[in-house]
Amino acid sequence: MARGAFTTWVKAKHGLPLDDRQSRRERRWQERSGYQPNDLDAERQVRLLSDENEKLVGKIGRLEERLAVLERIATDPAERTAREIDALRDR
Repeated sequence: MARGAFTTWVKAKHGLPLDDRQSRRERRWQERSGYQPNDLDAERQVRLLSDENEKLVGKIGRLEERLAVLERIATDPAERTAREIDALRDR
C-alpha cells in the first residue's frame, strides 16, 4: 500500500498521468478484445480541444486587458482618475 502511495506521489509531482484501476481495466479489455480507437474519434478530440483552447486564449486576452485597466487605476493619482470619470460622464 505504501509503494502505491509513493508511486502516485512521484507521478503527481512530475506531472505524469496517474493510472487508476478503471483505466488499467479498460486497457486490458482493449488489448484482449482488439479494440482500436478510430481516427475519427482522435480527430474529433483534437478539434474539440482546439476549440476549447481558442476560447481560453480569448478569455485570457480579455482578462489581461481588464487587469491592465485595473493596474492603471490603482497606480494613477486620484484626481486624474476622477477627471477621466467626469469626462466619461459628460459624453
